[in-house]
Amino acid sequence: MIRIGQIKIPVTGKETDAAVEKQLTERAAKLLRIDPVAILSLSIVRRSIDARKKPDLYYVYTVDVSAKNEAQLLKRLKGRDGKIQAVEKKTYQFVRPGENPLTAPPIIVGTGPAGLFCGYMLAKAGYCPILLERGKEVHKRLADVERFWQDGILDPASNVQFGEGGAGTFSDGKLTTTVKDPCGRQREVLRIFVEAGAPKDILYDAKPHIGTDILVKVVEHLRRQILAWGGDIRFETQAESLLLETGRAVGVVANGQPLYGGAVILAIGHSARDTFQTLFSQQVPMEAKAFAVGLRMEHPREMVDRLQYGKNAAFLPAAPYKVTAKTASGRGVYSFCMCPGGYVVNASSEAGRTAVNGMSYSGRDGKNSNSAIIVTVSPADFERYGGTGPLAGIAFQRQLEEKAYEIGKGAVPVERYGDFRVAVCAGQSATAQTIPGAGEAVCAGMQKGAAAEVQVTGGAEGSLRERYPDFAPAIKGAWQFAPVHEILPDTLNQALMEGIDSIGQSASGFDDADAFLSGVESRTSSPVRILRDETGQSAIRGLYPCGEGAGYAGGITSAAMDGILIAEKVASLYHPVV
Repeated sequence: MIRIGQIKIPVTGKETDAAVEKQLTERAAKLLRIDPVAILSLSIVRRSIDARKKPDLYYVYTVDVSAKNEAQLLKRLKGRDGKIQAVEKKTYQFVRPGENPLTAPPIIVGTGPAGLFCGYMLAKAGYCPILLERGKEVHKRLADVERFWQDGILDPASNVQFGEGGAGTFSDGKLTTTVKDPCGRQREVLRIFVEAGAPKDILYDAKPHIGTDILVKVVEHLRRQILAWGGDIRFETQAESLLLETGRAVGVVANGQPLYGGAVILAIGHSARDTFQTLFSQQVPMEAKAFAVGLRMEHPREMVDRLQYGKNAAFLPAAPYKVTAKTASGRGVYSFCMCPGGYVVNASSEAGRTAVNGMSYSGRDGKNSNSAIIVTVSPADFERYGGTGPLAGIAFQRQLEEKAYEIGKGAVPVERYGDFRVAVCAGQSATAQTIPGAGEAVCAGMQKGAAAEVQVTGGAEGSLRERYPDFAPAIKGAWQFAPVHEILPDTLNQALMEGIDSIGQSASGFDDADAFLSGVESRTSSPVRILRDETGQSAIRGLYPCGEGAGYAGGITSAAMDGILIAEKVASLYHPVV
């Protein structure tokens, strides 16, 4: 197989699959210096958009081709073109079963990406896993979430965080990851997604995504397949504690009843705070870990598209972005879970606390684009808010969410960036405590209370309100204007403001006074890591921490990959129950 990179095709908006394949075949043949008929097959490995020379836009492809006399071709072209190389296609292979007998089916706690993919692989290999989910199956869960957004009725066990599919079901559905993958687990995850109904282009898009509407169907397909292979999935069934015997996990207490299993896999998700508390009380080794907090920021989708693609963006899909900045004190400020053409969603899971996230449908056709603008906090930062110990980060999250709930009176609080900036610069934040080492105040030289002197420009083309008079928050759930600047500690507010202003210097209009901020984005990743060794097990043997909630992943794909990894760890030790 021959891999050819950097094949550019102009973006015209009139591309069809047949036309693209024809152009790629012709370009590949020209680079290989052969007749197009000599190419036996061609498959796309990667596709991205090059917008560096706006308004001229290009699709950039990497393709794999098979051709007649490949060895001679490669020998002839060796050293002449760095775009061309020989590759060997590798197919993911699950591990061979171990020799130890499994006394009972493995129990998987949670049906997010980690739990579902772990269950999928074990079920396929004949291990008949039992999956426990405190929430409901995905369609009932969808109804509960819609009711919460419409009427404010929160079901603590069935919401944006809990239920079949996990928190990623209500997100943009991004499938990118930076995890190194020599074993091919990432490709296997994408292949399974496509088999379950996801579009085939996720196999090669540089920034693949699915969207909530398609994720619901994919999750349902995965469930049906697990059941067809002999697995068991029990909804509205909460694992309340571990069953421990002589330092080993032998099962769980679920809905008040003991359930024994040959292994216990914890794929509990980043918001299972009650479970973290129970595990801590049962002396499961864990530690606090760094995570990030911040606010959701919304801009008109059209503005973001033009920033990314230029004026000829109408026929392209909604543009993603990734922005970063560093404050004067060295703190990093960056975008997270960017949702092109998406919505801010009320992602709360506890009464009296408000958390937000972002979500897109597969079409990404909403009027706004949003992302979380966040700053990392470490155990040294947040321990002062909840004492010391592994659960200090949870206490910090809850404090922020309680403040967001209070100022929004139960609705998502929203503030224009200009008002946020005025308040921070004027020293009007009501948060008394601060975190040492955050970014320097960027309002040096401004006198306290001199609000009128604070200016946030809208760029050369005017403010957002002038350019987009219909621009309004796009939020799933009730929202209202409120002093969002009161949620975070002063130093984090200052860091976010410094970062947003810095980003605005290169992305005109990003720091516009009319952009919307909402809060609080507190569930970026787990604040806890449940320790495990090279066998995938806790010091409590038979217990396998897994996925994002356990601190070993950071998104849908990496969580699914970790689920596959833990399935491999279990299967390599045990053979299926006979």
